[in-house]
Amino acid sequence: MPWIGIYITLASLFCIVLMLADLLHGFRNRKFWFPCKYFTLNAASLTVIAIAIKLPMDLTTLMPGYVDRAAKLGSLSFMCTMMANLLPSLATMSSKELVSNIIALAVLVITLVVNVCIQINTGVISYHEDDDHYVYMFREDDCHYLYVGLLLTLLIIYACSSLAILKSKQILESKYQVAHQKALKINDDFQQQGILTIEKLKQHVSNYWIMAGTGNPQFMIASSATTSASGVICALSTTFQILNMLFNISRFPTDSKSDYKWSLLVILITQFIGVILGTVAPLSRCFASLSFKMSLKWIVNHVKVSNVESYWTQKLYDWKQSSIPFPYSSRKCKIVIQSLKNLFLSICIGFQKTVVVICKMIRVIPIFFVVCVVYFLRCGKWLKAMFSASSIKLVQNTEQPGKDKDLSRYVLQLQDDMEFAERTLKGISKSVNRLIQKAEKQQPKNLLKLLTGCGGFEGGEKFDSHHVPHLLSEEYLHCWSLPLVTLTTIAMSLPNIQKNIVDCLLSGVSEGLVYVTLVDETLNITDDDVCIQKAAKTLWVEVEVYHKWLGNKLPKLTPKANTAKQILQWLRDTGKNIVSEMERTDMGVIDGSSKCKSISANSMYQTSETILRVYQENIGQVSQEELFAELLSMIADILSACLTNLPKVIAMKCHTSAAEKREESVHAAAQLLGETMQIINILQDREHQSMNSDDMVFIDKWCAYLKHPFP
Repeated sequence: MPWIGIYITLASLFCIVLMLADLLHGFRNRKFWFPCKYFTLNAASLTVIAIAIKLPMDLTTLMPGYVDRAAKLGSLSFMCTMMANLLPSLATMSSKELVSNIIALAVLVITLVVNVCIQINTGVISYHEDDDHYVYMFREDDCHYLYVGLLLTLLIIYACSSLAILKSKQILESKYQVAHQKALKINDDFQQQGILTIEKLKQHVSNYWIMAGTGNPQFMIASSATTSASGVICALSTTFQILNMLFNISRFPTDSKSDYKWSLLVILITQFIGVILGTVAPLSRCFASLSFKMSLKWIVNHVKVSNVESYWTQKLYDWKQSSIPFPYSSRKCKIVIQSLKNLFLSICIGFQKTVVVICKMIRVIPIFFVVCVVYFLRCGKWLKAMFSASSIKLVQNTEQPGKDKDLSRYVLQLQDDMEFAERTLKGISKSVNRLIQKAEKQQPKNLLKLLTGCGGFEGGEKFDSHHVPHLLSEEYLHCWSLPLVTLTTIAMSLPNIQKNIVDCLLSGVSEGLVYVTLVDETLNITDDDVCIQKAAKTLWVEVEVYHKWLGNKLPKLTPKANTAKQILQWLRDTGKNIVSEMERTDMGVIDGSSKCKSISANSMYQTSETILRVYQENIGQVSQEELFAELLSMIADILSACLTNLPKVIAMKCHTSAAEKREESVHAAAQLLGETMQIINILQDREHQSMNSDDMVFIDKWCAYLKHPFP
């Protein structure tokens, strides 16, 4: 039994670590409504939770000591805390996931409640040994009934929240699409006026940051009345657990008399720590509604049953208006069943409204608590504001910068009568600026050196290999990353070049490929593009990490290849032989890795042959140093041409169709903008304004443009 106790402790620790990770994530990102990123409701977490609450599930093991029974009460409090923490994670689920997870949670909670009630009635849970006589502690039974009531209340809150979530997400999604079209129009206007400058990109990212932050489904439920009520319930549960610990602390550690022995004390202490830490997030969410402007009149109307918002009951009304298919029933039977269904749903609608109103009334408690504290601390300022204002407002500021007015157009909210407070919008705006400024300190230094050394994009013209025939039976267009990897491989194969110079090139290309890959994956998304990108990634790992090309050690390819011409010829011939072998054995069709190898070998053949044709009969006079300088120029110019697409990539990454991933996507766009500011500024000075912006995405279009520039 002690080992089972350790098993329970480990499960509890796992839950505590996940809750702590969510806390740290919230503090780090200044999201004090603490979204559920790590501790979410799913099959895995429910399994671990079921293990963590095994003590109150145990129907047979007697708990004769005070500490034993305190541990059982502690597990019930720990369950209340975990349920309060998990509530916002419902907003991240699809309809099917929501139904299945709520049913699974309901089964677990109801089983727990039934088991506790059985133990109360059989005397197992309140069994106490005193001088060999059995005494029943009715006061402890009352405590268990209290926790049973709290658990059932939290389960009802879960069910009510689930009914509102799907409709709420639909409302936010429709408002997001409207705001998205506004942002797109402004972005298109910017592009028509010219290039996307840093300031325009910052504005674009800020707009989507506001949309993603205010339209976050988890923020929606975290600021709801039901979440505030769950936070109050969690705080109440924690208070009782603290009193429980204080009452029994004098009996630690000698009072444990159950079969769990010493492990019971470990469980009690571990879960008590979890209760204390786990209360922070639910309690903080009680004040999430303070992000909105609220007057005294609004608060009074807020708690009226007639003012319950439609999204709380819309799903029930939809079910009520829908018909149940009766393939074999008589008309009278259909009428009876339909009437019973409507009656049941009418009761559910009334119950839902009642629960929502009660939760709203509970939510007013922490709001008024904060108001009292603010009034006490800033009494003079508030008294002055009360005499000058027509209504009492929780947040008041007469100045509103024009920038905040612009950002307010992109705010998403469920209720039109609720506006975000100015400090909330300013906080969201400052957070994206902080992120961009932080990312500015992470500029790719080696890549900047490489780009600064080139003067334009002319290297792309020399790379153009469309006149060199493909060796593959299926022709592939070039992506950006594979030519860069191939050219870098050729540069690394030159044995006379100093190691520090090659390492500097390798570092610059390595940093550059991070952004080149983003351009490829964002703008070139056909199946052929994906296949080439995979080949480039596979080859680059071999080149960068192992200094090899398709199994051949760099720079020592062959003893006979000493001059620049011999090295190029050897690379060309080796690439041709590999492709011929692959095509002959037809392995490229059935083996993905062999297909990547064929594509890489074909790229080497075309690139080496192109360089040999550029120099033609003068290739024998070109030294390795001169060839390396030429390759360096080509690499830098191709990188420059590719990275002119960064503004378009940043703008595109701001938007994603999945609501749950929008904040993460905008975060990545802001991070990318900060890291590449200098690169964008450098390249905008050289950019070809006469080139079609849609053509700038493709390396082949660049090659064609550089050969025949058009006005």
